[in-house]
Amino acid sequence: MAVSLPLDPDHASRAASGLDIVGIDQWADRFDLLSDAHRLRLLVCLHHAPDISVSDLAAAVGKSGTAVSQALRLLRQQGWVTSTKDGRIVRYRLADDTIHELLHWIGATHAADTVSSETS
Repeated sequence: MAVSLPLDPDHASRAASGLDIVGIDQWADRFDLLSDAHRLRLLVCLHHAPDISVSDLAAAVGKSGTAVSQALRLLRQQGWVTSTKDGRIVRYRLADDTIHELLHWIGATHAADTVSSETS
């Protein structure tokens, strides 16, 4: 791959130095996960109604429990969600503050009864 020679090397260097600050690869990975509408719907539901079971999430998004479980496993591996056991039921909630903030940016809200227990 041929690299272009800069017209203004100082300007090009200044622009390139910003790439290190932003963490481009990490953001690209985040946006890759967010680009799937199914996962994004799950994240919005988890944001709006934390501590929700797989079956309730599946009903909310209109998918099978298996499809929801597979997506949650991926999100859990990335550290975006966490789970707790409540007897035989596993409940899920958001675990990543950056994702939480991004969901606010796209307009996701909290259910009225979760505002006091969630960060805004």
